Amino acid sequence: MTRRTLLQLAGMGITSAALPALDACGGRAESFGTKSKSTSVASCPPNWSALRTRLSGDLVLPGDAAYDGVRLAYSPLFDGQRPAAIARCARASDVQACLELARGCGLPIAARSGGHSYGGYSTPDQGLVIDLGRMSEIVVGRDGTAVIGAGARLIDVYATLASAGRCLPSGTCPSVGISGITLGGGIGVLTRLHGLTCDRLLAAHVVLADGSSRTADAGHAPDLHWALRGGGGGNFGIVTSFTFDTRPAPAELTAFSLAFPAGAVADVLGAWQEWQPRMPNELWSNCVVFSGAPPGSAVNGCFAGAPSALAPLLDDLAERAGVQPTGRVSTSMSYFDAMMFFAGCEALTVAQCHLREPGAEGDSGAADGGAGAGTLERSLLVASSRMLAAPMRDPSRVADLLSEHTGIFLLFDGLGGAVAELRPDETAFPHREALASVQVAHGLTVPEDAPSARQEVASVQMALAGIVGSGAYVNYIDPNMSDWASACYGTNLPRLRQVAERYDPDGVFSFAQNVAKS
Repeated sequence: MTRRTLLQLAGMGITSAALPALDACGGRAESFGTKSKSTSVASCPPNWSALRTRLSGDLVLPGDAAYDGVRLAYSPLFDGQRPAAIARCARASDVQACLELARGCGLPIAARSGGHSYGGYSTPDQGLVIDLGRMSEIVVGRDGTAVIGAGARLIDVYATLASAGRCLPSGTCPSVGISGITLGGGIGVLTRLHGLTCDRLLAAHVVLADGSSRTADAGHAPDLHWALRGGGGGNFGIVTSFTFDTRPAPAELTAFSLAFPAGAVADVLGAWQEWQPRMPNELWSNCVVFSGAPPGSAVNGCFAGAPSALAPLLDDLAERAGVQPTGRVSTSMSYFDAMMFFAGCEALTVAQCHLREPGAEGDSGAADGGAGAGTLERSLLVASSRMLAAPMRDPSRVADLLSEHTGIFLLFDGLGGAVAELRPDETAFPHREALASVQVAHGLTVPEDAPSARQEVASVQMALAGIVGSGAYVNYIDPNMSDWASACYGTNLPRLRQVAERYDPDGVFSFAQNVAKS
């Protein structure tokens, strides 16, 4: 849930003294997952002039007027990274031309959709950024299938689908790109009802390391199709468009939030982990724990139905916890209004619900959000993750842990429901049996605080491994996590390595956390 959403809930009557300094997309920001060979050096000078003549989009080089704006990703933490070039691709042939140049020179590359990578991997220093932002067309068929360009942002996906009466389960941060969230899994407020974003993926058009282009679906390159559903971005190829099996949009969604008194974390979290799996798939929720002495907690979420049907379910949670909430709010709205609400954009138009364009008045340079009227700011966040594999025997350990830290918040995002209907090996996403993902995050006000924040986050995520389980979510990728490969991919790791070796035998997409090199 985003900072804007938390503030909205406060405006509905719910406040928390432990409200953290979240970034603009808060805990819901999903990283693209494409990574760079940031320490690599090209073996020959790239012929940028030749590439520019082949692109239907444009090529931005250092010294160009647009460079200092378009090179930036979502987080200011990575503003010091200076790519050798940014290719703003408009079609698949542009991506092919970029890969041909990169292969010939051994040039580090990274595809960028939304640019939200928590590791800054979508902006390789002295490498080539293959920016997919202009490949953002969204076409919804009469049968409910939707073909979505790899550079589309979630807010535009939701707006277009809603106009056709359809929905796609995915995240809440409006400027996240469809590519990254899909390739890593895709957790959001309709996850329990309709599964992960990757579960709705019927086909993907992919440019491979050798420059060839192919469709991956159940009947064509099924091993690649399997890997693209949860195996992380940047490992197997560059997807240029996705075909999804969308679902009918719910007629009504009820957003809700319950704030609990400080010191009740063990009771609330213990009750929540037993309550959420017993709820109907129409109800999704998260349990948020704020560091402090004592730490605080809240339960937020949405219900595909009316407030009257939700009320007894929330009563059950409070009864299980044995703690009455200090604030309780539920509000009914349409599907699209709910998506705008969870994005923190209910007072904005869709065009405004984008990042500000580079060079906007009063801006020192914003990531390319693809909308000139965008009003959303970039923001600072350090994050990691674990997975809640099974109910905790002693939730008080979480309360004790967060009482020793400052600035940290945990988001236990509920899984189960439709997610658990698939086996862990049916897609590359391995955490089908987990109760929740657990995002560990620390909001910042200035980049200079990042080193200490990273230490805090690392300390908490390592301690959580012994409390909730050692799994992790690749879309919250963490360069400082030593066990990242086994944590993110679990028992699917050997098969993912085989797929990566088959489609990228020469390591064109190689980087420090490439699945083939883990």
